[in-house]
Amino acid sequence: MAISVTIDRKAWKETPALDRNARAAARAALAVAGLDPRRCDLSIAFADDAAVACLNRRWRSTDKPTNVLSFPAAAGPLGGRRFLGDIVLAAGVVAAESLAQGKKLSGHVSHLVVHAVLHLLGHDHEKPAEARKMEQMEIRALAMLGIADPYHVN
Repeated sequence: MAISVTIDRKAWKETPALDRNARAAARAALAVAGLDPRRCDLSIAFADDAAVACLNRRWRSTDKPTNVLSFPAAAGPLGGRRFLGDIVLAAGVVAAESLAQGKKLSGHVSHLVVHAVLHLLGHDHEKPAEARKMEQMEIRALAMLGIADPYHVN
């Protein structure tokens, strides 16, 4: 699997092992979805809030940053490999959520990457049954990484 990771080091300077953790989270999400990670490619960008706000405004008509955006690629394999799409995370929003929820930043980032990869694969959480299925997949993927269930924090 080829995972392209781009990191805005000014925005994400306090986050060690970001690249490694993001790749592991993406692989876990693919495994839970039953896909061979060696045959899937995707891009993960760790950006600042302003960049994510710009993307959110352009593609979702929402004039503010959000924690993570997923941009699925067109369906179909390319030469036996499948490009899934792009994921972009906002440093300030993710850090603020992590702090407010009492979670480790690295675990929250991993959860958001897993969540976003599942979106790239077509999973959603608009309807209750879809949300439960997606949450269960996230919980299983995070368990593979040694991260507790983010939906039932004690």
